Amino acid sequence: MDLLRFATAGSVDDGKSTLIGRLLFDSKSIFTDQLEDLERTSVARGSEYTDLALLTDGLRAEREQGITIDVAYRYFATPRRKFIIADTPGHIQYTRNMVTGASTSDLSIILIDARKGLVEQSRRHAFLVSLLQVPHLVVAVNKMDLVDWSQEVFEAIREEFSNYAAKLNIADVSVIPVSALTGENVVTRSTQMDWYEGPSLLHHLENVHIASDRNLVDMRFPVQYVIRPQSAAHHDYRGYAGQIAGGVVKVGDDVVVLPSGLPTKVTAIDAPGGPVEEAYAPMSVVIRLEDDVDISRGDMICRPHNQAIVSQDVEAMICWMGDSPMRAGMKFGIKHTTRSARVLVKDLYYEMNINTLHRNQGAAELNLNEVGRVRLRTTVPLLADEYHRNRLTGGFILIDETTNATVAAGMIVGVQ
Repeated sequence: MDLLRFATAGSVDDGKSTLIGRLLFDSKSIFTDQLEDLERTSVARGSEYTDLALLTDGLRAEREQGITIDVAYRYFATPRRKFIIADTPGHIQYTRNMVTGASTSDLSIILIDARKGLVEQSRRHAFLVSLLQVPHLVVAVNKMDLVDWSQEVFEAIREEFSNYAAKLNIADVSVIPVSALTGENVVTRSTQMDWYEGPSLLHHLENVHIASDRNLVDMRFPVQYVIRPQSAAHHDYRGYAGQIAGGVVKVGDDVVVLPSGLPTKVTAIDAPGGPVEEAYAPMSVVIRLEDDVDISRGDMICRPHNQAIVSQDVEAMICWMGDSPMRAGMKFGIKHTTRSARVLVKDLYYEMNINTLHRNQGAAELNLNEVGRVRLRTTVPLLADEYHRNRLTGGFILIDETTNATVAAGMIVGVQ
């Protein structure tokens, strides 16, 4: 079975945690003792029903306030597919947590309250999903039970969202009416909305095609660790460990090592189960080479005629996560694939208004949860691709060197 990673998003109280709880409950993916604990906690909190949102809202502050604060990960499986769910917060204060959860997802579910329609956070999260290049988007119009299962309400929301999404770069959008509280159209088809002819939410998740989303053309292998045993039995073993970030590599392939540009050939590939003839993204393997090339952590193995871009000057869209504002001239640490360096913010080109998609070119700084385009200069060359081509080699984080806190997530859009 393949694995689908998906994240929930949307505004506060749209029912994200309840939807995930319903998915887990109706798909028989929670244990009896978990259900008994949910029932006891729900009664203690005065709820008239078993509050399935408590499955993911585990922090005391989350349960007290009835909101999601941190990203909660849950795992479940059906006979067709395995799933990793990232339940992300809807409050604007925790937008950075939503970015974290969605950055590694194959699909994102944006919930919209059928009574409220499209709100500011719905647009904000749709824009971020587009910016993060999440390949698939599902808009779950929730709480249909509170609008009498109205087809007119659903169609109005679908049209409004479609008009907004047309301005964004989202390839696959599906809109599904659900009621997380009652379970209508979550795991099984709804009996209340006979006008809806599409699949249930779980059926869509089980069948969405994700195999073609991976870049299997551009071979990229960032070196994470050099394996050089010192024992007498393995004195001549030299391997380079890491996770393949793109493409396919085979024994006998001609390759080149960046940034040195030295050519060599693959002589063996060791996987966790033993030697293999070929490997592909996102497998973690050890590659052995024909020549004793000087390779260290942060270097990259590519094909001679399909190389990553080597540059110290990049342009990027960044989501600012720091409590203090970011301005041109500031310095940070940067983590890109397995390479670390220091970086200077040379220019802030504009700040993006997420609601109107207007570019504020007069912006002097980026504040918490704002998105903007910047030009960066790094102390050592990055071995990169543009983000739309490869999310792994095109993404990075900025780190405050005084606190070691992650202050920005970035997506490379151009290399100079």
